[in-house]
Amino acid sequence: MLPIPAEELNGSGTLGPYWTFYRAVAAEQLDRWLPAEPSVVLDLSGGRGRWSGQAAKAGHRVIEVLDFRRTLDGHSRLHDAGRVRHIRADDLAFLPDGCVDAVLCEERAMSIELMAESAMNDVARVLRPGGRALVCVDSLVLGMAILAEQGQWQHLRQTSEVMLVPWPDGSITRCFSSGQLRELLAGAGLEVEWMRPRTVLSPSTVDHVLGSDARALNYLVRTELEAQPNDDDTVGIHLVASARKS
Repeated sequence: MLPIPAEELNGSGTLGPYWTFYRAVAAEQLDRWLPAEPSVVLDLSGGRGRWSGQAAKAGHRVIEVLDFRRTLDGHSRLHDAGRVRHIRADDLAFLPDGCVDAVLCEERAMSIELMAESAMNDVARVLRPGGRALVCVDSLVLGMAILAEQGQWQHLRQTSEVMLVPWPDGSITRCFSSGQLRELLAGAGLEVEWMRPRTVLSPSTVDHVLGSDARALNYLVRTELEAQPNDDDTVGIHLVASARKS
């Protein structure tokens, strides 16, 4: 899969069909991952996306943590107000041990959080035994693509070390190999159930198929989710992992 240009990564570029496909894959992955029984779900995705709303519609009670610097405007209307509780906080000190059944770390939350080890330890602390975490991070493929666009060639071979990549907007993202993501989860005492790129189908393939037949979206999503590229960090801009607390 060819790296996606940086200007496309927020979905504002020309790859509209690909991002439609990407969001459909992510939504279906979450539907399949959520607990079968009504549960308490902690969403650490920062108010970005519709993760809390999707979990609430599936019958779960959701605690959505927003960074204290973020506003609730434009987010609360997306959710079932009776099932989603919004909390402004920059850590999980307000939650007791073992109080939630599942934790969502979507929207690259652990890549934006540079102290990811500390944050993941907190995730493990608040999970009950048997609880699970779904984590999405930026991949080395993405990091190397951004560095290449910036002409930072001297850093492209340092893939065994922590890769911190500056974005044009001044933010920093931490990019992970599959091994580094596994270490992050295992270091917090979580057992990895599965790990994979979010998508392996290339933007050009998706664009070609959907351009020929817009009704093929469901077929593409099924094809993506039936692929088995476990631990493959040579494709895809994001890695997704599910981990369980024993």
